[in-house]
Amino acid sequence: QLQLVESGGGLVQPGGSLRLSCAASGFTLDYSAIGWFRQAPGKEREGVSCISSSGGTTNYVDSVKGRFTISKDKAKNTVSLQMNYLRPEDTAIYYCAHIKACLLGVRVEVYSWGQGTQVTVSS
Repeated sequence: QLQLVESGGGLVQPGGSLRLSCAASGFTLDYSAIGWFRQAPGKEREGVSCISSSGGTTNYVDSVKGRFTISKDKAKNTVSLQMNYLRPEDTAIYYCAHIKACLLGVRVEVYSWGQGTQVTVSS
């Protein structure tokens, strides 16, 4: 069974850090592009970051550039999203997804979604 499971969400103060993890089972990330998306209450889901199947290409939405870093650990079959200098506007449910290609800002085919993990940035 192909599955993605996110972990690492929680409550953090503004300026703090969290590291999200997306663990894959049933398929290998060696040949898979993975994206992180988020959805805040009352807003549409947006692509935050993605990494190509090789890991050689990464993309970030402008609002997180310089603060978030995506990486792939092929040995653990996981993709992580290191989030630093968090802001209240980063509050959302974060989802990882197995995607066709590492592209942001355009419609991309999604093969599967994780269940999501809540990130809340508040003092």
